[in-house]
Amino acid sequence: MNPGTAGNAGTGTRTATAARFVATHSVLSLNARHPLVAKSLADAQEMHRTVMSGFRGWVEDGDPDARSQMGVLSTWSVDLKAAALVLVVQSRIPGDWARIPRAAFTAPPHIITVDRTFKAGEAVGFRTVVNPTHSRPPGKPAEEKARGTRTAHTTPEHVKRWFARRLQADGDPATAEDGVVRIGATADPDGLGIRMLPTLSSAHRRKPVRIGRAEIRGSLTVTDPETLVGVLSNGLGHARAYSCGLILTR
Repeated sequence: MNPGTAGNAGTGTRTATAARFVATHSVLSLNARHPLVAKSLADAQEMHRTVMSGFRGWVEDGDPDARSQMGVLSTWSVDLKAAALVLVVQSRIPGDWARIPRAAFTAPPHIITVDRTFKAGEAVGFRTVVNPTHSRPPGKPAEEKARGTRTAHTTPEHVKRWFARRLQADGDPATAEDGVVRIGATADPDGLGIRMLPTLSSAHRRKPVRIGRAEIRGSLTVTDPETLVGVLSNGLGHARAYSCGLILTR
């Protein structure tokens, strides 16, 4: 057996015992009262545009997969009392934030190169904001095979169950039998901190955008480092273009 791999119990496959994660984090401290920032807070599509403004020129304009090609994920938090917005943007390539007006910043952008190796059995603290959804039955006969409506969970208990389904015990495959993609780590669901966040919306599209969100905090134990690094790189769940799915670790 190679030093970097271990047998995956009952599957005959090999799982790496360590995997390396490399990305760029841009930490932007912004004035929530500035018109551009205020507009971004009020409209999910405007926030998406603000995030993507840092990555022009890397791919062809209008490419529908631009965000995923560049590995762009984001998350933000706002202190309304202090009128302060902290926006964290993760990417595979460095961001250029010169298109955001200087007056919108309360401090210069802080650019961090993240280079971390995760090992099986390691305990990792994390925070993520997700769009936890389930498929609501369409109400049509089963033989019609109609697709259900994706609906956001609205209670902490349902969010906890949603996240627990994505936990990966030691020896479990990266994808469950029902198709749910796991995260390469396990956790005690009862030890998770879950907070429901305001719904995001946008009026920019013909079909209105509404994004239910929840913040999840806690501690993970790494079981499949390669799978974990994949989720850290690509995000978790839906609405990744709208500041959901980025997992921050410490």
